[in-house]
Amino acid sequence: MIGSLLYLTASRPDILFSVCLCARFQASPRESHLIAVKRIFRYLRDTPCLGLWYPRDSTFNLHAYSDADYGGCKIDRKSTSGTCQFLGSMLISWFSKKQNSVALSTTEAGYISLGSCCAQVLWMNQQLLDYGIKVETIPLKCDNTSAICLTKNPIQHSRTKHIEIRHHFIRDHVLKEDVVIEYVYTLNQLADIFTKPLDKERFWSLRRELGLASLS
Repeated sequence: MIGSLLYLTASRPDILFSVCLCARFQASPRESHLIAVKRIFRYLRDTPCLGLWYPRDSTFNLHAYSDADYGGCKIDRKSTSGTCQFLGSMLISWFSKKQNSVALSTTEAGYISLGSCCAQVLWMNQQLLDYGIKVETIPLKCDNTSAICLTKNPIQHSRTKHIEIRHHFIRDHVLKEDVVIEYVYTLNQLADIFTKPLDKERFWSLRRELGLASLS
């Protein structure tokens, strides 16, 4: 059941967080996990025509959203990173993943998520160059002001020494102006749908903003 749902997340980003959360318990599933998976199937049954809509007149401006849920996993207290990348108004890439290490603050969790998002958009930028499309500066939108300040400060402070060096590469690209980190209000943070469970109204609103529409 999880394998089928993971295959479906390639075109249905609205179920990505829920499916990835259930996938963490495949080694030792409980009855509660089966109930959660069946609930996802009921949601899919009620929305069979929902899919991503790519308008032909969309621009090719690459931009991305990055978010993190601090200590969301109740078992090991690891945070969840969620990012989504847009080409104009078209959602072209997204992921939801539990971080490898335990973040000691919301700043660190957001900073690690920003690093993952930066690596993804830089790869996409190179792909666009291969097609002859040049993007000058890529905006990365985050709702964590402390994480944004950390990306713009090249000085290694004592409070950030525990963060792995591989996450600090984003500073070089910010200084080179390959990417620019922009603050976005939490209500406008589209990556929220990939990091935490949401109420119905918030979920529907973000689903619409991602470009999911009825294709019937």
